[in-house]
Amino acid sequence: MSGQFPDPTPIIEQAQRILDAAEERGLTLRLIGALAFHISCPEFNYIQKETERFFTDVDFMAYFPQMRNIEQLFQDLGYFEDRQLKSVPGLRRSIFFHNELPWHSDVFYDVLDFSHEIDLKGRLELDYPTISLVDLLLEKMQIAQINQKDVIDTLMLLREHDVGNSEDGAIHGDHVARLTKSDWGLWRTVTHNLGIVDQLAEKYDVLTDDDRRIIRGRLRSLLERIDAEPPTLRWKLRSRIGERVKWYRDVDELK
Repeated sequence: MSGQFPDPTPIIEQAQRILDAAEERGLTLRLIGALAFHISCPEFNYIQKETERFFTDVDFMAYFPQMRNIEQLFQDLGYFEDRQLKSVPGLRRSIFFHNELPWHSDVFYDVLDFSHEIDLKGRLELDYPTISLVDLLLEKMQIAQINQKDVIDTLMLLREHDVGNSEDGAIHGDHVARLTKSDWGLWRTVTHNLGIVDQLAEKYDVLTDDDRRIIRGRLRSLLERIDAEPPTLRWKLRSRIGERVKWYRDVDELK
């Protein structure tokens, strides 16, 4: 490591203050991003530390009908909003800054709309304080220009959690399969990124040979489930066009 990993306790405590305030007001707010991975992987979150995966913000998912109340919540907690976002047509996102804290907070509403659209309407209640494990995985795997930070978080998630048949403490593999086999573009990006994660597992000395074996076994399980899922007609029609037409959007990185 080239620098000292900062103590994550203050940013975790601030995230919890926001979540507690939302809970008191009956608002549905869930963590996403690097901090959500850290909290969801208590046994293996040292992987972030050893690879210098720092926390620069506290990001959330919420429901769009609660947007005004969430804006008021952050204002009452001493935050001010970046009002320039309001001029972007159709953008469902808020960014909040604080005069005394070094982190900002992004709040995304209903969907993670980046390289692809991951619809989270009705799914935020599946877990707490973060979005569900499978939605955390999809948050990273749907990014077409995946980077080192995305790979680190994904390796950590796959080391901590097995692939299963439900949302109960496991990465719900069937959910990934259903989503990707109904959208060829999402399938192309996700399966490609799972392959990249497999390849780059060798890069990180923090992983033992046993870690890599377990991670790769879970990657294989995900890919096998995806392969076994029957494609929809929409998927089949889009697959005929293939890569001749761009299948993802160029978007800003979710940190």
